[in-house]
Amino acid sequence: MYKFFGQFFFFLAIQFISAQVEKIPFQPLDVFELEWASDPQISPDGSQVIYRRNGFDIMKDNTKGNLWIINADGFSHHKLTSREVSESQARWSPSGDRIAFISSTSEGSELYMYWVATGHIAKLSQLEKSPSHLTWSPDGTHLAFTMFVSEKPPVVAEMPSKPKGAKWAKSARITDRLKHERDGSGYMEPGFTHVFIIPAEGGSARQITSDNFDHSSNLSFSPDGQSIYFSANRVDDWEYRFRNSEVYKVDINTKVISALTTQDGPDYSPLVSPDGKTVAFLGFKDNVQAHQNTVLSLMNSDGSNQRVLSSGLDESVYNISWDTKGKGLYFMYDEKGNTKIGYISTSGKISKLADNVGGTTIGRPYASGSYSVSNSGTIVFTQTRPEYPADLAILQNKKLNRITTLNADVLDYRTLGQTEEVWYTSSFDGRPIQGWIVKPPFYDASKTYPLIVENHGGPILNYGDRFTAEIQLYAAEGYVVFYPNPRGSTSYGEAFGNLLYNNYPGQDYNDVMDGVDYLIAQNIVDKNKLFVTGGSAGGIMTAWIIGKNNRFKAAVVAKPVMNWISKTLVADNYYGYANSRYPGQPWENYETYWKFSPISLVGNIETPTMVMVGMNDLRTPPSEAKQLYHALKLRKIETVLVEIQEASHGIAKKPSNLISKVAHTLAWFKNYN
Repeated sequence: MYKFFGQFFFFLAIQFISAQVEKIPFQPLDVFELEWASDPQISPDGSQVIYRRNGFDIMKDNTKGNLWIINADGFSHHKLTSREVSESQARWSPSGDRIAFISSTSEGSELYMYWVATGHIAKLSQLEKSPSHLTWSPDGTHLAFTMFVSEKPPVVAEMPSKPKGAKWAKSARITDRLKHERDGSGYMEPGFTHVFIIPAEGGSARQITSDNFDHSSNLSFSPDGQSIYFSANRVDDWEYRFRNSEVYKVDINTKVISALTTQDGPDYSPLVSPDGKTVAFLGFKDNVQAHQNTVLSLMNSDGSNQRVLSSGLDESVYNISWDTKGKGLYFMYDEKGNTKIGYISTSGKISKLADNVGGTTIGRPYASGSYSVSNSGTIVFTQTRPEYPADLAILQNKKLNRITTLNADVLDYRTLGQTEEVWYTSSFDGRPIQGWIVKPPFYDASKTYPLIVENHGGPILNYGDRFTAEIQLYAAEGYVVFYPNPRGSTSYGEAFGNLLYNNYPGQDYNDVMDGVDYLIAQNIVDKNKLFVTGGSAGGIMTAWIIGKNNRFKAAVVAKPVMNWISKTLVADNYYGYANSRYPGQPWENYETYWKFSPISLVGNIETPTMVMVGMNDLRTPPSEAKQLYHALKLRKIETVLVEIQEASHGIAKKPSNLISKVAHTLAWFKNYN
């Protein structure tokens, strides 16, 4: 009898414990619990990594981040300082004895120093604005950085003096600049960004660039510490040659600036070789197309003997760094929706070193991430898979080791939707098209599921096999989610990315619909339960789709361009569309601008459509979304306008708005499921 009861209670205990650890799907409030690593910097000797550990503040509804340090073997993981303020841009001194970083204070961002041996911290600066592009001199005696310097706005009319105590309206805001506002930050204060230098032991910052040009770029010292290489657009008519930038060097003592490149197009990210004889840089000759690959080039330190190094790679190169012997460079590139680290020798031989870089764009599965390299060639990078956002991974002697699991406390207790790669054939021209599906948690292959098509933005961008909170939340509600990379997406070569030149939207529509038909043919999704959404360029595609067919039960069109004529002249980047998107300006070619505007198809739409936009969006202004909403209301099509407050084009910047975006999308689809 006692044995029976003992076994019975043991069984109950086991059942109770099992119930406690039963996994559930990803939940909306889990978003606030997510963390991700960014900007990892490995020490010169390869023994330690400092990085920014990011998360969300559920009380303040924003992103927060502090500096953490960890041994390269994954041990001794702890916060760098005890300060509970924003910290970023940590950079090791050349000898590895100090770490310079930027941190917020009650008066703004400042430069700080951390001494590794003692753990002591000191503020180095008292700056008027926030510093960026923090860079050590080779001998460790100075720090260079960039900083915005304000200018007085233009004055058109002098106002009479107001009576003492009178409460008049604020003075008129005057601008005469081509670019005067920026999505996410609004009105741009008049002024220019310049290069500064400051002693590493603290003191006064000294401005070493001049004139009314922006010098906002990465910085690279010559080995003797006497010159700094940077990029800027210091050409005549620079405002209207907005795609252009050149590589320059400035003598830190005389402040004399010398131009090293001259081609029409963006030349940027200069990086001096260890021996100082060669400068690597990124860029391309601008042929004014929809997409052009960014190539890696080399030149002598005086600007002579310029030559393209990466011509053997049909993808854009970014985030370059020399090896310590100067025999080649590390770099990042995207290939078939996956971000990689490569190495290229000075003779042009390319090898892949690592996959799965990214995980710092939490909402949707865009390319992101970064890496750094020690003197001995050990690499640290932000690694992601569909199962987790950015963790730290170490690559040493061809062995890969993930050294953090920042989200184990949350995701180990969740069942995520499984992500699978799919390939199918374009019905237009037979090209292979890549996409991914995320299946619902606890997927049953004997069933067919409702489908959500999630169209990516850009359109010259790519989705990939990376963590995505938004799509996991869709899948958790029982949907198969399909996210394709149709023509125009990056990571499939320059020609593929440029297929939308003067043809957007074009056959990318067919590529998306071919993917839908492929999934139906595979018996994965229910052809009678199709839903579609997307934001920005994805909003354009969603609006285009429902203007072309009535196959979808419902749609959510987020932050779209509906009318290229109006959008081109009111967006914050209004000056950048003519000729690269469509030939000529809108008033010169309004027939073409109208032909590719989704609003031209609005008379065909029968699909119930939610229209969503951030109220502070300057990239695809609310007036664009309202054109669709108003047209559908006039046509008596089921529709609703959702205006996300305190949101710019990046609706998901505030975590509560990310959740709101998903919740409204799912609620709309549920009405028609």
